[in-house]
Amino acid sequence: MTATRPHRPVAVLTGPTGTGKTDIALALAREFPLEIVSVDSAQVYRGLDIGSAKPSAEIRARVPHHLVDLVDAAGSYSAGQFVRDAARAIEDIEARGRVPLLVGGTMLYLRALTGGIAALPEGSAELRAGIDAEAARDGWPALHARLAGIDPAAAARIHPNDAQRIQRALEVHAVGGRPISELQSATKPALEREFMVCALFPGDRARLHADLDRRFDQMMVAGLLDEVRGLHARGDLTVAHPAIRAVGYRQLWAHLDGAHALDVAVARAMAATRQLAKRQMTWLRSMANIRTFDPHDAQSFVGIRESLMRVFYPL
Repeated sequence: MTATRPHRPVAVLTGPTGTGKTDIALALAREFPLEIVSVDSAQVYRGLDIGSAKPSAEIRARVPHHLVDLVDAAGSYSAGQFVRDAARAIEDIEARGRVPLLVGGTMLYLRALTGGIAALPEGSAELRAGIDAEAARDGWPALHARLAGIDPAAAARIHPNDAQRIQRALEVHAVGGRPISELQSATKPALEREFMVCALFPGDRARLHADLDRRFDQMMVAGLLDEVRGLHARGDLTVAHPAIRAVGYRQLWAHLDGAHALDVAVARAMAATRQLAKRQMTWLRSMANIRTFDPHDAQSFVGIRESLMRVFYPL
């Protein structure tokens, strides 16, 4: 009887926003039979193109991408859905004799895939609406303080302005009566595979911030405000929708709502992007068995390529 050939590790390229993950992935795809599986919570939404740095249709025609444009901007997409979709994509890519490369910086998705995801109760639209109403009245830091009384462990991990995670933690407790941190502690790996994780980790924080500001300016020149204006004009979207909470979209949406001038919105979007990068790097520091590379080091591509050779080597 022929022995079953063990699975190769699943390759992952992650890191903070704006560090060149897509460019490196596309360079690797010129050498290896890759298909990219997006690990990006904004790129799953149709219509969020410029602000999510979604690869163009031409690039996606040349290098297959998975988990992009899955749902309408009025919909929602969870870490649990990501795990199921990513597992299917990985299986499908490997079944066709090609190699999946997971690329993106949504650390919640990555942790759910590599470390498991808790069996949480289903959401309640009525509860979420109530929580949103409270936040509109009292502010998310006030709800974060309430969460700290219910679930100190979860509150310690969640930023006081992280609306989506605060809302979900309060919702889980209200529906199931148990803290979300307790449920999450009982998780098992969602995908019984080894992962080879290469992470872009900038050593020069000031240079990263300058890169991020320049990148947002480029997005504005490319038409980001018009993209957000088109979503705003639909009439069925509000800041309560997860897609509109994405960094950049949320701040420009507030401008279109008349909350503040465009230059203020841009400054706030840039600040939020820097804060996102900081949170992503904090997550990366907590991950075990990853290999880090400075995106500003010209030799990093060679190091990433060598690290992933045993995964990428053609079947």
